[in-house]
Amino acid sequence: MARVEGFDLDEPSIASARENAANAGIGDRLKFEARDAAAGGRAGTYDLVTAFETIHDMSDPVSVLMAMRALVAPGGAVLIADEKVAEAFTAPGDELERFMYGWSVLHCLPVGRVDPPALGTGTVMRPEILRRYASQAGFSGVEILPIEHDFWRFYRLLL
Repeated sequence: MARVEGFDLDEPSIASARENAANAGIGDRLKFEARDAAAGGRAGTYDLVTAFETIHDMSDPVSVLMAMRALVAPGGAVLIADEKVAEAFTAPGDELERFMYGWSVLHCLPVGRVDPPALGTGTVMRPEILRRYASQAGFSGVEILPIEHDFWRFYRLLL
C-alpha cells in the first residue's frame, strides 16, 4: 500500500485536504502537514516527489526544487505538472496562452513576487524556464513526458 504525505505552508489548504480525504473515506491512508518541504528530517525518504501546478507560483522555485531533490530516495523520481503553454512566445498567442496570461497577471505573478528573492515566473512557465530552474537546483536534466493532455504538461526531473 502506498503512503502519501502532502506538505503545504498554508494551514487552510492542509485543513481542506484533510477534510476532502476524510469525506472520500481515505483519510487513514493520507497524511497532510503544514510545513516547509525544505525543513530537515525527511531527506531521501520518498519514491516519488511531486509538485502540481505550483512551481510557477513560487518566489524561489529553485530552492523548492532543491528541497524536492533532497526528499527523493535513490531510484525515485521527481514529477512536475504545470500548464501546457506554448514552448516559445509567439504573438498573438492561442486561446490557452491568453487565458494563462490573464491568470498570471491577476494572481500567479503577484503571488510569486511576495517573498524576496522573487523570480516572478508567473503562470506562463515555458519548458526552458523549468529546465533552467532544475539545472540550478542540481538536476541533470528535464524530460517532458509523453502524456497527452490539452491543459497540462508533465515533466520528470532527472537526478
